Amino acid sequence: MILSYDLQFFAKDGPGGEKTEPATQKKLSDARKEGQVAKSREVGLGLSLMSAFLMLKLMAGWIGESFLEGFSMIYNRIPEAVKLQDGSLPMALFSALFRNTLLRMLLILAPFLIVGFVIAFVGDLIQVKWSPTFKPMRPKFSKMNPAKGLKKIVSPQSLLELGKAVVKVLLITYLVYTTLRDQVNGIYSLYDMPLIQAIVLTGSIVLNLGIKISLFFLIIAGLDYLYQKWKFSEDMKMTKQEVKDEMKNAEGDPQIKGKIRQRMREASRRRMMQSVPEADVVITNPTHYAVAVKYDAEEYAAPMVTAKGEDFLAQKIKELAREHDVQIVEDKPLARMLYANVEIGELIPPELYQAVAEVLAMVYHAQGRV
Repeated sequence: MILSYDLQFFAKDGPGGEKTEPATQKKLSDARKEGQVAKSREVGLGLSLMSAFLMLKLMAGWIGESFLEGFSMIYNRIPEAVKLQDGSLPMALFSALFRNTLLRMLLILAPFLIVGFVIAFVGDLIQVKWSPTFKPMRPKFSKMNPAKGLKKIVSPQSLLELGKAVVKVLLITYLVYTTLRDQVNGIYSLYDMPLIQAIVLTGSIVLNLGIKISLFFLIIAGLDYLYQKWKFSEDMKMTKQEVKDEMKNAEGDPQIKGKIRQRMREASRRRMMQSVPEADVVITNPTHYAVAVKYDAEEYAAPMVTAKGEDFLAQKIKELAREHDVQIVEDKPLARMLYANVEIGELIPPELYQAVAEVLAMVYHAQGRV
C-alpha cells in the first residue's frame, strides 16, 4: 500500500515555508504606511512623567507663590460678596473671580502641558522618525469582529501585557513603601509642624517618589523598546517564497525579463547584420573577431564601426561580407583594438586613424576607387 503525502502540511508558517528572511525595504515601507512600527508606549509615558516631576521640583516655589496669590486675591474679595443687603448674588463679581482663577490655573498648567506635548512628540519621533499616516485612524469593520476581539484578549501578547502591568504595580508598590518607610518620622511629625513646613515636607516626599517612579518607568521603557524592535523584526520576517514573489512583482518575472532581453539582443543583432553589406571593409582576427567599418566623408568625420562580433558571430559577419563582395582584411592587432574599444555606431578614436586609413586605402586601391 502506497501512501501519498502533501509536504506543504509539514511546512512551517504556511506553504511558503518558515519565515527566516529579514523583511525587505518594501515590506517595511508598506508596514509603516499602515502604521505598523516598532514603538513602545512606555517611552512616552516615562519621559512625560520624568519631565513633569522635574518641572514640579524646579518650579515648586513659583507654583506655591501663584497659589498663595490666588488664594489671597479670592479671600480679600469675600467682603465684597457679602455687602449686598437685598440678598442678591453679585454675579459680576463671581464671574470676574472665576475668570481670574481660571486664567491663573491655565498659566500654571501651561508649561506642563506644553512640555508634556513636546516630550511625547519627541519620544515618538526618536522611535519611529517623522512619517505621519492616517491609515490607522480609518474605520475597519474587521476590528468589530467579536471573534477577533476575543482572540486578542486571550492572545500571548495580551498575557504578556498583563504580566508587565502586574510587575509594574508590584515594583511601584515597593518604591512607594520604601520611600514612605524612610520618611516615616517626618510623616508622624506633620501634625506638630506649621502649615508651610508640612506642605514643603509633603511636596518633597511626593516629588522624590515621583522621580523614582519616573526613573523606573524609563528603565522599563528602554527594555520594552528593545523588545518591541525585536518582536517587530520577527513579525516582519518573510519566507523565501515571499521574497521571490516580491522581487517578481517589483522587477518583473526573471524569465519574462530574460526573454525580453533576448529578443532585444536578437533585434539589435539583425539590425547590425543588415549594415554589414554597406560596410567598406571587414577587419578580422581572423578566427575570433570581425569588425565591419564604413567611411563616408560627407556624413562622418571619421570611419564608423557598423558591426562587430566574436567567434560564431564573427563567422556570420564574414559570410555575409563574402555574399555581398565586402572586402575582408586580416589584421589581428587592429581587429582586437577595434572590438575592445569601439562600440557599434561609434566613430573610431583618433589613435586608430592611421591604422584604419591604411586598411581603407588598400581596399579602395584594390577596388579601383583611388
